[in-house]
Amino acid sequence: MSKKLSIIRFKPKPEHYDDFLKDVIENGKERDPGTHFVMKKDDEVIAIVIRDSEGFEENAQDGVVNWLDERRPMLQEFDPVNRHTIPMTGDLIE
Repeated sequence: MSKKLSIIRFKPKPEHYDDFLKDVIENGKERDPGTHFVMKKDDEVIAIVIRDSEGFEENAQDGVVNWLDERRPMLQEFDPVNRHTIPMTGDLIE
């Protein structure tokens, strides 16, 4: 079974940084061990998620969009095109 790797960059508002970071970490606890990682860099929080290709679209649309919509007020926009996230997803090779 093939896997997908997603990297999602978030830029929390300074006053919400710690709460948003905790939310991202908590959200990952629902996933299988070793499939969700969180990184901090400068003023960004970066989530790295590994998922099975099957069900990826359904999971991505249902869970992530709803979760993000609830937290959008905590985030700064990167720009008018990307808005509140800069996502990248591809096939995991190794």
